[in-house]
Amino acid sequence: MTVYVDIVLLENICMNFIILFATAYIMKIQVRYLRIFASSFIGAVYAVLVYANILAFYTNILMKIILSICMVYVAYKPRSLKGMLKELVLFYLVSFALGGCAFALLYIVKPQEIFMKNGVYIGTYPIKIALLGGIVGFVVTYIGIKAVKNKIGKNEIIYTAQITIDNKLETTKLLLDTGNMLKDPLTNASVVLLEKKILENLLPEELIKIMEQKNGGDINEILEVYKKRIRIIPFTSVGKQNGMMLGVKADEIKILTDVDEIINKDAIICIYNRSFSKSKKYFGLMGLDLLERRENEHLTNIKK
Repeated sequence: MTVYVDIVLLENICMNFIILFATAYIMKIQVRYLRIFASSFIGAVYAVLVYANILAFYTNILMKIILSICMVYVAYKPRSLKGMLKELVLFYLVSFALGGCAFALLYIVKPQEIFMKNGVYIGTYPIKIALLGGIVGFVVTYIGIKAVKNKIGKNEIIYTAQITIDNKLETTKLLLDTGNMLKDPLTNASVVLLEKKILENLLPEELIKIMEQKNGGDINEILEVYKKRIRIIPFTSVGKQNGMMLGVKADEIKILTDVDEIINKDAIICIYNRSFSKSKKYFGLMGLDLLERRENEHLTNIKK
């Protein structure tokens, strides 16, 4: 049977791209498609070299691990060793899931003249079968991981946050609230709800009193130095339709995770007059998007 190298290359680029994209999507890593394509191309070239048996040592397990590390690094550019390991493990899990679904579909379709050479499957099966298997595997993996995350206790989703406003720093605990969909309608910036006692260490008393008022109070009464920070945040709650509250743009919110320090310089702070937790385990709510890694965000490793 005649096998064309360009077909082997194209098929592997497509499958690698789906696997890398799925891994990034599940981990909520926002990366450039060019980086994912470059990583996919590296993996596809490796597959061609293995199939052609150009260099025999490429087939050993050590080279395969090195290849995976290179692909993950090129695609996501992790900032820490722990982040790298986490992304590498999920990359393997997604690869196994997608590969299993692809082979299951191939078994159902029963293509002719399919065989393995040097660990690379070649055959007359249509590429759409492999791509469809990859998509099905992605959906299955995403649903499975999401189901596991939903069972994580609240103690696992409380983060330490360092909030800076006008050179004042306050360290507190924030609960990750997936239902917190509050956004600044103009900039789409995330909104963090903080208890009043936390804000008392960051903002002047006069401004806090205005923020406490229904529908945000009178903006004209706000101190001139804070007027540029003020944002109007619309919200809807039980018994309250088309509500409005005042928010204050923070200079910086630093979320401390087990892997990185995620710094957000666009978040808006709003006040909450009551207590979030009777046990005092956390004093504010943040949305899931505050944890999303972006290319323009600054991340530093906090554990060597």
